[in-house]
Amino acid sequence: MRDVDLDIAHGERVLLLGPSGGGKSTLLAALAGLLADSGEQAGEITVDGLPPADARSRVGILFQDPETQLVMRRAGDDVAFGLENRGVPAERIWPRVRAALERVGFGYPLDRDTASLSGGEQQRLALAGVLALEPSLLLLDEPTANLDPDGAALVRQTLDRSLRGDRATLVLVEHRVAEALPLVDRVVALSPGGGVLADGPPDEVLRRHGDALAALGVWVPDAEPVPRRTRPTAPPGPMLLTARQLGYRYPDSPAPTRSAPERSAPALAGVDAEVGAGEAVAVRGPNGAGKSTLALLLGGLLPPSSGAVVASTALAGRYAGRPPHRWRAAVLAERIGSVFQNPEHQFLAATVHDELALGPRRAGHPAADVAKTVDDLLERLHLAHLAEANPHTLSGGERRRLSVATALAAAPRVVILDEPTFGQDLRTWTELLDLLSGLRDDGTAVVAVTHDADFVAALADRCLDLERPA
Repeated sequence: MRDVDLDIAHGERVLLLGPSGGGKSTLLAALAGLLADSGEQAGEITVDGLPPADARSRVGILFQDPETQLVMRRAGDDVAFGLENRGVPAERIWPRVRAALERVGFGYPLDRDTASLSGGEQQRLALAGVLALEPSLLLLDEPTANLDPDGAALVRQTLDRSLRGDRATLVLVEHRVAEALPLVDRVVALSPGGGVLADGPPDEVLRRHGDALAALGVWVPDAEPVPRRTRPTAPPGPMLLTARQLGYRYPDSPAPTRSAPERSAPALAGVDAEVGAGEAVAVRGPNGAGKSTLALLLGGLLPPSSGAVVASTALAGRYAGRPPHRWRAAVLAERIGSVFQNPEHQFLAATVHDELALGPRRAGHPAADVAKTVDDLLERLHLAHLAEANPHTLSGGERRRLSVATALAAAPRVVILDEPTFGQDLRTWTELLDLLSGLRDDGTAVVAVTHDADFVAALADRCLDLERPA
């Protein structure tokens, strides 16, 4: 981000647009006083006439990755944490905690273990912590990205009600423009070349700059639907992975009590699934249904508490008869590639280039093949200009694309992806779709955990729908 001139008045609701990696999250962090002295900085920012670091008590920010925002073991304590730090009288803290949790539809007791929450549930909890502070400036970085459709609608309704009754200022980052427009009265689009491309009322900005925004990858409302990536007429190949009555309970799950019997519910229970070569399977379901847990189990990254994951002989090779979670790590990575819900959990190298090269090098691929694989993935996923950057300095959308690329670099026969389109603009979303559909058509099994209905419609050959364990 550079050369941005912007004035936001009290009470305005601003939707911040731009391509993936265009500086939107950086601008929110700057407004919240969280950039400190990192990187190269120019210009100045004030909030109510103060440097952002001196105005933090007036600002509430929801990060793109909610896990980085949770600091306490119990859900109620996490929402109370900010109130306690701001010196709110004790008798007022817990009513505000309960009210905030109710507003975002967080359906668990106050002592729910935050480590056992799904990504979408963490998103709701983090948002409750921000709303409980009643900030005068509310900064939200993709607040519905990890939520199921019902949860996303509830959060948008909550924000609308919250902002309707006061003069709080909102700056919102969302890639799906149509869903965000009812919440805002102004749209600001950052230009990738620096400065502001467009600024004004939503209807005017979309009418005058819609084509330019679409060319940058912004999800302009009423754009042409993405055509379905049809699979060749041949049926899918042989089954590579089969799950039988699969279940998982986290080792530190709290014991049930009479007042909270739901605490004993497993993360996943009694799921049957199968994945064939050359097919794309979408895993859907509400937040807390166990979708990410299923992805970890199928990927051999968790041992099941009940049931089994069985790999075909063609996939397992000399490990035939052993479940994937008992394979050596290097063998697992080149046969079943996994993309985590939180991309930074799987980064190991100091540069993007070395991160992509790590998998094929460990698999013993020739140096020339490694270089070609890395270069191809960098170009396809628009990461070539970041080859020497540290993976942890990338934007959320860029980190997501890198995590997908690292899983694909070792050319596994099964790819399991958890929310692969999170944080993507339309251009990079389409590139991911084309890449995964090409892999499927070449015989790779693709399993995608997703709330993205457009992605499901464009790619999935069939869906596996989960429900919350009873």
